[in-house]
Amino acid sequence: GLRVTVLLTSSLMVLGAGLRCVPVSDIEIRKKLIHGGQLLNGLAGPTVMNAAPFLSTTWFSPDERATATAIASLLNSLGSAAAFLVGPLVVPPPNGTAHLVSHGSTQHIKDRIEAMLYAEFGMVSLIFSAALAYFPSRPPFPPSVAAASQRLSYRRSFCRLLSNFRFLMIALAYAIPLGVFSGWSGVLDLILTPIHVSQVDAGWIGFWSIVGGCVVGIAMARFADFIRGMLKFILLLLLSGATLASTWFTLTCLTTVTHLPLTTATLYTSCILLGIFLNSSVPIFFELFVETVYPVPEGISCGVVTFLSNVFMGVLLFFLTFYHTEFSWFNWCLPGSCLLSLLLILCFRESYDRLYLDVVVSV
Repeated sequence: GLRVTVLLTSSLMVLGAGLRCVPVSDIEIRKKLIHGGQLLNGLAGPTVMNAAPFLSTTWFSPDERATATAIASLLNSLGSAAAFLVGPLVVPPPNGTAHLVSHGSTQHIKDRIEAMLYAEFGMVSLIFSAALAYFPSRPPFPPSVAAASQRLSYRRSFCRLLSNFRFLMIALAYAIPLGVFSGWSGVLDLILTPIHVSQVDAGWIGFWSIVGGCVVGIAMARFADFIRGMLKFILLLLLSGATLASTWFTLTCLTTVTHLPLTTATLYTSCILLGIFLNSSVPIFFELFVETVYPVPEGISCGVVTFLSNVFMGVLLFFLTFYHTEFSWFNWCLPGSCLLSLLLILCFRESYDRLYLDVVVSV
């Protein structure tokens, strides 16, 4: 149920954030505590990333589910957007303090880092307290037939997923571009440094791309609730835009070859559009996963695709450790992954098994 899962997740976050704040003078012990805290926080990640479709099915009617999924999944991204700003604003950027070698300046940076760690610990403690005080597992009455229906067991669910070719198609269509984009956006400041874009500007680019993705994603989900059966069409529009935006950004970075204008406006526009198109596709993909493989539980289907996305991101970052002196290959991975996803969605035959159950049984 949702209550037990959310309490377990938030307690792991509290413990992980607390380990990072333990005041130990030994740097090696401090490093191990920080790594342990990050590991616990990572263990809490699957619930935050995958529970949105289950939450929307449990609590919302069929004409509200896509919107609820979008809000629950995309508001999580606002934390990432805040991180793009909070880091450079709270802690002085390294490239601006490299010439400061005095003990006082170093201590000032350490104090700012510790202040941010304590603030994060306070926020996750507040979230845990709120969930402990009130977070029911389900509403008094199920809002739809699908919410009250029996789901498959874990073993049967995985067998169903692995044998469903259509699910594997859209799983790859989601995992490849979103995994590549997550890895790319995580090192966006390194990618933009060779073209003389500061860490602060890179942070603002990441911030607005995520915020724009949240707004557009919720709007698209609301449209999907009003006009049902349009999930594939919406994904085709979003992935087409992502392919064009990523190609524009990649060609702009090769200005010595393409002679395209390399300005702050073009970089901001192409990066923000790319983030908007890909981030806003997440809840639409989640709803399509659930509709395609119903009655597989929502958490399992979305958990599998999130795992695949992290695998692709991990492989990309692994190659980055060997080829980190030049980033043009990394930039070309973006339009390639978006184009591949677009082709997979074009070949995909959509079905709405959960929606069909709700409509037919209700009638």
